Amino acid sequence: MGEAELQEEKNQLIIHAVIHFYGDAASNELSEMVASDIALHWNQADASIIIRRKLFKVHFDITGIFNNSLTPEIVFQNTDPRNNYFRIEEYAHGDISFVDGLGSNTGYFKLANLINNSTTAAHEFGHTLGLEHPQNLDIRGLGQPGIMYPRGTLVDPEFQYDPTVAAGLKGGTINPFKRKVSTHDIEDLRLEQLQFSNLGFAVVGNFSSIWHDKQLP
Repeated sequence: MGEAELQEEKNQLIIHAVIHFYGDAASNELSEMVASDIALHWNQADASIIIRRKLFKVHFDITGIFNNSLTPEIVFQNTDPRNNYFRIEEYAHGDISFVDGLGSNTGYFKLANLINNSTTAAHEFGHTLGLEHPQNLDIRGLGQPGIMYPRGTLVDPEFQYDPTVAAGLKGGTINPFKRKVSTHDIEDLRLEQLQFSNLGFAVVGNFSSIWHDKQLP
């Protein structure tokens, strides 16, 4: 979830999001790293869109905060569309990170999914902005996979875990480290359909406002 700001004098559309991280595996350093990683991936698309017959460059302004004093009440009562809340732990059921639905502002991250240049945080952030997984999960012959393709997608060999393995076998599916945000991903956000206020602000996504307790094996 985030708040879009239309800066007409600068021909910029800025998506603001503040991600509050909590949990035993969260830290100041990790919070800043994950936010920076999300911004890096989404800004690499270097995309522009047309709104009101004007061209606007899309920029993502993402801030990560380690909030060790966060309480369920703060999450439930939040009304600021810029605020997102994610728990980070070493263990997660199903060994996966997740968000609480499309266009949500809460979720749960498994620590291992966030390190070593993974694209998991950027992928899940796409869900918070309302993006689904693509319907076609066999994109062999189409080149670079976008950020929203899930694990298990069939891709060209150079985007697999193991380029030498036949598609669909173990190692023969998308390596999530090789996903990238594309201009198509930005177009799928449908930012031109947002209802901007007189001050130039609009909400992207919705409030799920779910507090997550620590998951245990």
